[in-house]
Amino acid sequence: MYSQRTVQETKGWDVFREFPPKQDSVSMETQKCLEFTVRMLKVVAYLVTFIVVLGSGVIAKGTILFMTSQIRKDKRLEFCNKNLGRDKQFVVSLPDEERVAWMWAILAAFAIPELGTMIRSIRICFFKTSKKPSFVQFSVVFIAESLHTIGMGLLFFKILPELDVVKGAMITNCLCIIPAVLGLLSRNSRDSKRFVKVIVDMAAIVAQVTGFIVWPLLENKAVLWLIPISALCISLGWWENYVTRQSPIGIIKSLGRLKEELNFTRYFTYRFISVWKILLFLFCNLFFMWLDGDEPAMFFQLFNPGFGPHSIVVEEVQIQLGGTVIPDLANITLTGDSVEIAAVHKSAVYVMMIQIFAAYICYIFGKFACKIVIQGFSYAFPINLVIPLVVNFLIAACGIRNGDTCFFHGTIPDYLFFESPPVFTLSDFISRQMAWVWLLWLLSQTWITIHIWTPKAERLASTEKLFVLPMYNGLLIDQSMALNRKRDDHKDVKTEDLAEIEKEKGDEYYETISVHTDNTGSSPKTVKSSDQITRIYACATMWHETKDEMMEFLKSILRLDEDQCARRVAQKYLRVVDPDYYEFETHIFLDDAFEISDHSDDESQVNRFVKLLVDTIDEAASNVHQTNIRIRPPKRYPAPYGGRLTWVLPGKTKMICHLKDKAKIRHRKRWSQVMYMYYLLGHRLMELAISVDRKEVMAENTYLLTLDGDIDFQPHAVRLLIDLMKKNKNLGAACGRIHPVGSGPMVWYQLFEYAIGHWLQKATEHMIGCVLCSPGCFSLFRGKALMDDNVMKKYTLKSDEARHYVQYDQGEDRWLCTLLLQRGYRVEYSAASDAYTHCPEGFSEFYNQRRRWVPSTIANIMDLLVDYKHTIKINDNISSPYIAYQMMLMGGTILGPGTIFLMLVGAFVAAFRIDNWTSFEYNLYPIMLFMFVCFTMKSEYQEIEQEKKDAEEAKKKAKQKSLLGFLQGVNSNEEEGSIELSFAGLFKCLLCTHPKGNEEKVQLMHIASTLEKLEKKIENVEKAVDPHGLSRSRKLSLGPRGSTNGDHQLDALNEDPEEENDSDSDTGTLSTEPRERRDDLINPYWIEDPGLKKGEVDFLSPPEVQFWKDLIDKYLYPIDEDKDEKARISRDLKELRDSSVFSFFMINALFVLIVFLLQLNKDNLHIKWPFGVKTNITYDEVSQEARIAGDLLELRNKSVFAFVMFNALFILIVFLLQLNKDQLHVVWPLGVKTNITYMEETGQLLISKEYLQLEPIGLVFVFFFALILVIQFSAMLFHRFGTISHILSSTDLNWFCSKKSEDLSQDALLDKNAIAIVKDLQKLNGLDDDYDNDSGSGPHNVGRRKTIHNLEKARQKKRNIGTLDVAFKKRFFNMNANDGPGTPVLNRKMTLRRETLKALETRRNSVMAERRKSQMQTLGANNEYGVTGMLNNNVGPRHRASNANISVKDVFSEPNGGQINRAYEASLGDDDDSNSMRLQPRQNQVSFQGRF
Repeated sequence: MYSQRTVQETKGWDVFREFPPKQDSVSMETQKCLEFTVRMLKVVAYLVTFIVVLGSGVIAKGTILFMTSQIRKDKRLEFCNKNLGRDKQFVVSLPDEERVAWMWAILAAFAIPELGTMIRSIRICFFKTSKKPSFVQFSVVFIAESLHTIGMGLLFFKILPELDVVKGAMITNCLCIIPAVLGLLSRNSRDSKRFVKVIVDMAAIVAQVTGFIVWPLLENKAVLWLIPISALCISLGWWENYVTRQSPIGIIKSLGRLKEELNFTRYFTYRFISVWKILLFLFCNLFFMWLDGDEPAMFFQLFNPGFGPHSIVVEEVQIQLGGTVIPDLANITLTGDSVEIAAVHKSAVYVMMIQIFAAYICYIFGKFACKIVIQGFSYAFPINLVIPLVVNFLIAACGIRNGDTCFFHGTIPDYLFFESPPVFTLSDFISRQMAWVWLLWLLSQTWITIHIWTPKAERLASTEKLFVLPMYNGLLIDQSMALNRKRDDHKDVKTEDLAEIEKEKGDEYYETISVHTDNTGSSPKTVKSSDQITRIYACATMWHETKDEMMEFLKSILRLDEDQCARRVAQKYLRVVDPDYYEFETHIFLDDAFEISDHSDDESQVNRFVKLLVDTIDEAASNVHQTNIRIRPPKRYPAPYGGRLTWVLPGKTKMICHLKDKAKIRHRKRWSQVMYMYYLLGHRLMELAISVDRKEVMAENTYLLTLDGDIDFQPHAVRLLIDLMKKNKNLGAACGRIHPVGSGPMVWYQLFEYAIGHWLQKATEHMIGCVLCSPGCFSLFRGKALMDDNVMKKYTLKSDEARHYVQYDQGEDRWLCTLLLQRGYRVEYSAASDAYTHCPEGFSEFYNQRRRWVPSTIANIMDLLVDYKHTIKINDNISSPYIAYQMMLMGGTILGPGTIFLMLVGAFVAAFRIDNWTSFEYNLYPIMLFMFVCFTMKSEYQEIEQEKKDAEEAKKKAKQKSLLGFLQGVNSNEEEGSIELSFAGLFKCLLCTHPKGNEEKVQLMHIASTLEKLEKKIENVEKAVDPHGLSRSRKLSLGPRGSTNGDHQLDALNEDPEEENDSDSDTGTLSTEPRERRDDLINPYWIEDPGLKKGEVDFLSPPEVQFWKDLIDKYLYPIDEDKDEKARISRDLKELRDSSVFSFFMINALFVLIVFLLQLNKDNLHIKWPFGVKTNITYDEVSQEARIAGDLLELRNKSVFAFVMFNALFILIVFLLQLNKDQLHVVWPLGVKTNITYMEETGQLLISKEYLQLEPIGLVFVFFFALILVIQFSAMLFHRFGTISHILSSTDLNWFCSKKSEDLSQDALLDKNAIAIVKDLQKLNGLDDDYDNDSGSGPHNVGRRKTIHNLEKARQKKRNIGTLDVAFKKRFFNMNANDGPGTPVLNRKMTLRRETLKALETRRNSVMAERRKSQMQTLGANNEYGVTGMLNNNVGPRHRASNANISVKDVFSEPNGGQINRAYEASLGDDDDSNSMRLQPRQNQVSFQGRF
């Protein structure tokens, strides 16, 4: 189907080749530079996250066990005798003050995460939306959380203090009994290997139950029988994660429904539950103190003594048997001597802070691991290693302390240590300490939390999708993170489901996005698997792009086409599940695509930009695929709006170019957007004959990728935007980071401007609210959001008021986002999604662009601010602080000129030593001049483009009249009989000139008209003789076409339609002969243009034609030029301009006046500034009278100096924080200037203080702009962290070529790297062993090139393959793992390991066998290759008609039945046109023919 299939035989002398140069786009160069760095960064992220999660988890668990070891009453600990006497032994008992301090520490460690839950819940309830729970919902949560808190109190205040720390650490593995039981009851028939899983579930439950009785029986302590109650209550806190609606048991199913309802009411509930849990935990502590015989009031009375200085009593004991080790602290004998030592009273605070921070860091880094999809190694693995490491560390630490009581002296206070287990050997540890039972508990917990090893959440999943409860349990951090991590109960797509999806899609020949009617046996309301497939419509708007700009755009589209083909082929042939799979289709809407025909003023032909697009696509494809490829000419369709060209790209995705005729449909970008919104979302989706439920799912997964005609991006950038869409269903639009491309000073400035706009402004909007503008040059919009009320419909409003022209037509992208925000949708920004676009390189173009952007920006923001109450109410992501931030920005924008003017006034005062009024006057002159120029010379500036065009025309005429023009045979054809001499246009000599007559032109026109008439008569004769003659293309124009000269170095054209009409007004025809009657929907003149190549001609389906007619009649009809209406709009626009400028000017003038007057009265309006006070010591030798006179003189001088320098001080305040502060100031306590004066005559010593001063107005501005900068900088840091997380989550470490074969199985290896393998196998470059065309560039390889062999091979007449899937099949069905790593198919540049080749061969044979079996069962007949040839049957798939009397096939694919253009060469060979190759039988006798 591609042109390489029709390669003609090459002459022997003309076999030399030219390959497309390898020129990388800016996006490719940047991507290659970052690829290796990002992979290294992800490796670092793996290791660092693993270490941090494991280390912080061990520290958090160890410190909480340390705290519980200090609260047991009457606890005794052997004390280090290093400072008290080496020959003595001592023990220590903790006083009540110390115990109370550690109880408070445990309470704080429990309360801090709960306070975080409360703050998060309040923030979401106030700034977002949360439903009020029902009584049943609140009661269930209240009871479950209350029992969970009581169990926590029992464990940490009663049970753990009675156990040694090793047993205490082990018992924390027995807190999963309720989740284990619920998980068992939630098993259903859909689970694979259900019987085996049930058996293992029951074994895990038994192992958990053993933990209830082991320690009570061994320790013989009654209090330990509280372990079962505590474990049951604690495990009840994670019940939600283990119930599902799919359970066969009714109560579990009801709990599953309740769990789904709690997702909407959770934050409202936990505003109160979190506070209740803290109070209940405190009450449990007080109650247990009362049970132990202590007064509960002691807990509060001893707070200050416990955290303040207090003493510890150390008692001496008798040495037994001359030893140095106390064998049993319970049987010691005290000597009666004691020593009081000062307690390290802040120890509890330090340990508490370490525990709180360690638990929080463990949670944060664990969540980070889940977000960037490294959960298995960096989350699940370290979480399960926490308890084993803690047990080992505790055994080692306690053993060392028992052997040497002074080992930790100087590190840990000698009176504090863990509750050590008795001394035992390894055999005692296994037998007496029941270590083997603990291993069963650990394994059972690992099985119960097995879901954390196989995550199914998407990249960058939100906290609500990752965890059930809002925060974590700080005292049981490892159990909390394992049991609170959400189980993914939704059924994942399995390999066997792909066959069903493929059956639904019917994509044997993929050219368009698949949609399927309800013609199956399923219920009409059943949502099909294929409905959830991501569908992307790339919608680009074009006008007069240059070749380079078109080239960048087309290469980006072709890269997406290649990526989509690889993913489709991987699912189809390798049977792998690709979570990033998408379907793709491109639509280009080209404005002003037609011009008056050279043949007749009554006909239209496509302009040179359309032909440039047609000519450029082959070069772009050759550049992307690195081989000479010529895509099949486009199909041509007449359309009510003009015309349509349709290409099928190498990856079998469609690219459709809609050619707009401004005489038939409205032009400009906004109306092109209305076209594709109503066409793709209205006609092609809403008119489908499917259920509403299916339409809902499809609309949610349908996205419009809006592009400009010069955009350059990579497929990876689009996938990052899709990640954001999948992460948040409320996301209506997402934009990437735009990089301006070009050269020159204006581009340098825009690079800085774009960087500031993205780094600070968009990042801040993303973090604290919503992005206000998603630029149309590269953004992704959700179809469902655009289809909502007051969005797509309101976007079609015609501008009737002056404000509408500014808001609607000059800033359509921002207005569309404003409509989405006002409907409650979120707009986000991804800094990792890079796109590159050409920016204005000249000042005039840049100025005109910003003249459109700035008013529309202000108008849309003001529209949002005026209606902010409604927006806050309906949009959860926009809050009052965000609105206040936008108001601050708007105020800074409006008052910016006044601030700059005041700064200039102050700068003049400081620099030139002039007074304030003079400086004010000098700075006022440029302002007045600028205003005068703006009001009086605006029309001339508006016509700057016309002046450029006139200058070019003058340059042409000058060239024609120059001597060089004379020598080149160039003349204006306006004069004849002249001899013309000129030198650089300085002088000119004309001899015997007279005007040239037009008789010759009239005769030529008459001859052309006569020839055309004869041609039509001959065609009528041919029609009678050969009825099929209509299918052949005809060249109707005999005159020269100025647009077919092949010169595509296009200059900028004038957009003014009047000038275009004037330029063509001279080409009127003088012939009045009757012409062939043409119908714009059947045989328009443009469709026969040879510049569009020899493609087929086809026609739109009648329903689609009717849709376009209705759409044009209702929304897109060309607006007739009404002079009165145009004059009214012009007056309104001028009035709007004048009122806006007047308001803007008056606000700034009042602002300047107020500040200036305040500055003049600085001596009366000031406050003392406390910092930087200077102290002057002066010894006065003169008399008191002279001193007073000097003081008065100094006062006068200071006043005058302050009056003159106030503007300079204003600048210094803003930028240097007012180093000279004689103006308005605040009393500042630091740096006071003290003047000490000694009066010699009187002997008096006078002391005076002089304060530094801070100007209040300056302080306001410093605070204002500094606050904005701090907000933006902080938001940028958080957004940058999110960006690097997004990049890491989407980065795969595909180093499969260097992995050992034993690391992964063949299937796992193939599934992991299927997309990369397919991309290698489908490359068109090197398909015919053409790898040496650019290889061998080294000093030892140049002479080894097989140049002659390659040239001879290229000379052979053959049919090349131009489609990616056929290239894949050629390699896929001919590879053989036994040929070694350098197989004939994969040479040098595409070599895979033998294990990978074996896996590919195994998967290939399996897929071929499945398809052969399926086709045999379906058709019941085999061909010689063992597979039924579907193309030999006349039975095709049936399509159910929709309610709109249109079949889905007609809507979602190009209709058949069009005329075939015989001028297009037929394929060489006898194969069907839909297949580009014939497969040869292989040894396994499994091969295919036809469409496979």
